[in-house]
Amino acid sequence: MIAKLTGLLDDTGPDWAVIDVNGVGYLVHCSARTLDHLGIRGDKVVVHTEMQVSETDQRLIGFTSAAERNWFRLLTAVQGVGSKVALAILSVLTTEELQRACAGGDSAMVARANGVGPKLATRIVNELKEKAGGMPVAPGSPGIAASGVAGPAGSSSADAVSALQNLGFKPAIASTAVAQAVGELGEDAGLNDLVRVALKKAAG
Repeated sequence: MIAKLTGLLDDTGPDWAVIDVNGVGYLVHCSARTLDHLGIRGDKVVVHTEMQVSETDQRLIGFTSAAERNWFRLLTAVQGVGSKVALAILSVLTTEELQRACAGGDSAMVARANGVGPKLATRIVNELKEKAGGMPVAPGSPGIAASGVAGPAGSSSADAVSALQNLGFKPAIASTAVAQAVGELGEDAGLNDLVRVALKKAAG
């Protein structure tokens, strides 16, 4: 299993790159966002990879980060989402945006990707909503922290999640509801307002 390549960017195409590792060229299929990140021919690059093997094909998929690869794995676990569709989603959304979309139930954001219709976008969001809460986000980016709590400990959003859990809501539901409330009210919203709106979201 090839998990990572470190080498020189030898060539690129619409959805692929060739990485030269000590004279061996690896063809790696990538999202548009990953290709942009790789730079220009001759640049030294590090690409996290996922090997996909089927009866008719064998290919390496490349990512700029382990987080992007983790989301690719989550996406392709959803029925109807192959590697092409997953890369299309990762081409238009960062991992942070994708996490917020899933945690907040925003299927319209996922449907922006080529080849993703409203039904598939809804399925993706519904199936990944709870898993989104456990995915780490980049430092400083808004969203659900790795612990599943919205915002840093001691913040109004974290306190709101705790309040909903004390009222009997599951952690994932509480986190999602507070994330939606933050999106509606803004990150400066007070605890009482967050709890009031999040309760309505959680009770649904």
